[in-house]
Amino acid sequence: MFGDFFSRALIAGIGLAAVTGPLGCFVIWRRMSYFGDTMAHSALLGVALAMLLSVNVTLGVFVVAAMVAGALLVLQRQNTLSVDALLGILSHATLAVGLVLVGFLTTVRIDLMGFLFGDILAVSVDDIIIIYAGGAAILLMLILNWRPLLASTVSPELAEAEGLRPEVSRVILMLLMACVIAISMKLVGVLLITSLLIIPAATARRLSATPEMMALVASGLGMIAVVGGLFGSRTWDTASGPSIVVMALVLFLLSLLVPAGRLFGRKEHNGA
Repeated sequence: MFGDFFSRALIAGIGLAAVTGPLGCFVIWRRMSYFGDTMAHSALLGVALAMLLSVNVTLGVFVVAAMVAGALLVLQRQNTLSVDALLGILSHATLAVGLVLVGFLTTVRIDLMGFLFGDILAVSVDDIIIIYAGGAAILLMLILNWRPLLASTVSPELAEAEGLRPEVSRVILMLLMACVIAISMKLVGVLLITSLLIIPAATARRLSATPEMMALVASGLGMIAVVGGLFGSRTWDTASGPSIVVMALVLFLLSLLVPAGRLFGRKEHNGA
């Protein structure tokens, strides 16, 4: 089962892409790309704290990312700074604090480049189990909350009028993003995970006519990027994580040659 490192990398990457596709659609629809970067940057702080407290790294990353999301919600309600300013502060502050804490961990050897850029070829069977179990839970939550998430994305006011509680939907989405960052950090790293969330979804938006179709196409494109990137990495001896992102970029550039909405639908959908 999962014979060699390349097979494990393919299986893990495909499982991750199945999750980042639909979740990335909401990142695109809600214009949350910078928020995704902030969450990803906070992952390094989660790693450092997990090492310091001798707890599971994946759990540490999730807890810190969730706390950063909560801090953003609290600070937003004070209306003292714009959202982009708050995200900039949280993003760079958590990354810097994480790097400082790593410097204090002199008794623990940390592969900083591995956490920043990932090493999908080093994935283990246990990692695959975490990715598929966590990914299944994330997809299940997305399916169960699809209508309120979509409605609050299109119009928070109308969603509130229908009793769908858009604030709750926003918290759920932030927690799901924290989950996917925690389980994917080892594969593509904290600096590249946002790319895997955004690029396939942005490509799918040009090719799809409905939100549901966009979510499916984004997953498929993410899987193609993983497979193509890994085989390209193997052929040209390049870094695996960046190679996956480059493949996703190639697919996006190719999609620009296709009239918007023509491949999987008759017309482009507006927004969500």
